Amino acid sequence: MPASRHGRARDAAGAARYPRTWRVNQVLRQVVAEELERLADADERLRLVTVTSVDVTADLRHATVFLASIADEAAEALDERRPQLQRAVGRQVRMKRTPQLRFAADPAVVAGERVEAVLRRLGRGQPAVDGDPTPE
Repeated sequence: MPASRHGRARDAAGAARYPRTWRVNQVLRQVVAEELERLADADERLRLVTVTSVDVTADLRHATVFLASIADEAAEALDERRPQLQRAVGRQVRMKRTPQLRFAADPAVVAGERVEAVLRRLGRGQPAVDGDPTPE
């Protein structure tokens, strides 16, 4: 990310990304990933959940936790364990407010899966069909 003259990093769209927000994202990613690893010992549904990144809003009240993939069972387990995860964040991160966590599939991983599906079809000699990214 290139920095502007004022020392603020900018994202691809040119919007300012403040260093504090970036640091909070990194700390939340680490805390949530470690806590999910601990919870996976007790809850089988969380075993294959991988945190790829966290995006906190500018006011630090909400945070979206991006995961490599979310199966229906894992989504259910995450909803059940959300209060526990938020308590862990509150204990381990010194902030005025603990952000409300939301879980979503990482769009970069989803796009990568689409590309892989197209490449597999092309490798088998089938035409790449737009709108049908699901591998067989």
